[in-house]
Amino acid sequence: MRSFIPVATIAATMFINLLPINAHAGEGEATLFKNPQCGCCSAYAEHLRQSGYKVKEVPTEKMSLIKKSYGITDEMSSCHTTLINGYVIEGHVPLNVVDKFLSEKPDVTGISLPGMPMGSPGMGIEKEEPFRIYSYDIKENDHSITLYTIE
Repeated sequence: MRSFIPVATIAATMFINLLPINAHAGEGEATLFKNPQCGCCSAYAEHLRQSGYKVKEVPTEKMSLIKKSYGITDEMSSCHTTLINGYVIEGHVPLNVVDKFLSEKPDVTGISLPGMPMGSPGMGIEKEEPFRIYSYDIKENDHSITLYTIE
């Protein structure tokens, strides 16, 4: 029995080390700017919290200024703007997409799920159509938008 315990301990440790340490990247801090009356923004913040993020909600009546300062155009806009690890996450972007994006560390400003699509985190249960998520970058006077993924 004595030799079984160390072998079992080693085997269990090896198995645990094969598992992904983070099923998601949600160990960082997030700052979520939102309109004070928006409930879906708070639902998205809660979604991030449940995934391990420390979320600071910042209610503001100046969302258009926030969006402009982070290079979010009208066609890329949603109801809230979140900052995570130096990136802008605009709207109800699903967490698996956020985590993939953050793990890649691309040389862009951020990603956006424009509008408020049903079925996205914080926006109800039933997904009505695939989500088109865009990456965007602002450098000096150049503003580029690229399809990042369809979810």
